[in-house]
Amino acid sequence: MSLRARLPAFRRVSPWVAASGLVALFVLLPLLALLRIAAEGSGDMWPHLIATVLPSALMQTGTLLLGVGLLTLAFAVPCAFLVATCSFPGRGVLEWALLLPLAVPGYIVAFSYLDVLHPLGPVQEALRALLGIASPRDLRLPDIRSTGGCIIVLSAVLYPYIYLSARASFALQSAAALEVARTLGASRARAFVRVALPLARPAIVAGLTLVLLETLGDIGASEFLGVRTLTVSIYATWVNRSNLPGAAQIALVMLTLVLVLILVERAARRSRRFTATGSVRPQSPTALKGIAGLAATLFCLVPVTAGFIVPFVHLSVSAVRRLGETGLPVRIFGEAATTATIALCTTVLALGLGLVVTLAQRLDRRPLAFAFARLSSLGYAVPGTVLAVGLLSPLAGFDNMLDATLRQTFGLSSGLLLSGSGAALVAALAIRFLAIPVGGIEAGFAKLSPHLDMAARSLGCDRPSTVRRVLLPLLRPSLATAALLVFVDAMKELPATLLLRPLGLETLATHVYGEAARGTYEDGALAALVILLVGLGPVILLARMSASAIRASSDTPRSTRGR
Repeated sequence: MSLRARLPAFRRVSPWVAASGLVALFVLLPLLALLRIAAEGSGDMWPHLIATVLPSALMQTGTLLLGVGLLTLAFAVPCAFLVATCSFPGRGVLEWALLLPLAVPGYIVAFSYLDVLHPLGPVQEALRALLGIASPRDLRLPDIRSTGGCIIVLSAVLYPYIYLSARASFALQSAAALEVARTLGASRARAFVRVALPLARPAIVAGLTLVLLETLGDIGASEFLGVRTLTVSIYATWVNRSNLPGAAQIALVMLTLVLVLILVERAARRSRRFTATGSVRPQSPTALKGIAGLAATLFCLVPVTAGFIVPFVHLSVSAVRRLGETGLPVRIFGEAATTATIALCTTVLALGLGLVVTLAQRLDRRPLAFAFARLSSLGYAVPGTVLAVGLLSPLAGFDNMLDATLRQTFGLSSGLLLSGSGAALVAALAIRFLAIPVGGIEAGFAKLSPHLDMAARSLGCDRPSTVRRVLLPLLRPSLATAALLVFVDAMKELPATLLLRPLGLETLATHVYGEAARGTYEDGALAALVILLVGLGPVILLARMSASAIRASSDTPRSTRGR
């Protein structure tokens, strides 16, 4: 009996669902290959890894995750509550300025602070001049090349993930819930801790999970600042020791941590869900005046200054100084073109795959299509280093098979067609960021009534014509937004680019990495500034979309109750 006959889910599978299944298989391919590569290692490798690599890497990764998690919560949640429920000087600007660090990759912030806080950098020079100290040896600040320094740097750029979701949750909470607590004798602080904070916990946990996943996958900031996390260990084991099975085995440990984080996040959100019924009155902002207002403004300025203002000013000054001394370096044009080409190819591939997955859900509403869509979004939770290790083997296998076939048939050699070109990098980045177009197009489809499809079919359109003439034109805003976000994320991504780029290929991100590794920070300032400025576009778009969503939800009558 065939598989289609035995399993009802596979009966009458439409071409759309079949194509969506192939996309899900494409996303799962690196993970399956990772298991095979890890199994190729000798049995003696695990004792070696357990004795020499894993304890230190796990300890430093755990410390980094704990520190970044606590520090981002300490700044993001109070800032979100202040902006959402209070009025104070500068609130209107800080509401969107608190999102600006999202435009700056962690490795660029680390790159900037290494130069700013260097013993011969501007901060320590200013301090020595102020205190009348001549020698750098007589005044040394704590070294930023440490686990503590890495925690501060990563927290400065990752806190917006929590701020964004927590601010929306606080802004949409019912005023009645807090007023009931106040009438029962609770102070304002107690009402925040006992009512507002628990109501916002699902949103905070979702943002915290993204922060921890980004921390786990970071390689630039961790390596610059001397923290040997699991990601750095994978890179060192593969590139420096040429031990791919060993790197795959460390990647499996890292993947286990990713799964644990996702399961904890799902469990935390499942136990605390809230729904809306009836109508409620939105909260009126509490006016903070005098010292309270000034304290609120200064508190919200701290993360913006650390995560955006300091790196932006430093990179601008360094870039202008370098341009004045040596002019515009010629190679920056080639690296910018390479970066744009890779990001553009990634965007086209990710949007195409995202359309296949979401159209399958729209046109064939069976559980299998939704399951494939969820599997296709798994790549965002997998660090770039893990994807790179898992993707290289199947692509190299395909190259070898194609080359052998061409040699036997035509006497020609295709060489490393995929694994030796930018195709492997584009495939890895498309898998990594496929969740963005899938989520964005799903949201776009949610605004389009299914009656549109029925009306088009009743007027004689078949399914391809309905998609081409009705659905795609209406999805243009969602497609444009997803394309912008994928393009910028692909442009900034460093771990997969470092591991999968062809020999001799340089992007803006690898340029910054190389200059930081050599200690020539000013030479990489211009490339870092370009990445930062391009990243501002989607952040501004995100700020406007978030504000519009909160305003639209505030206009909708609702109430909250826990269940």
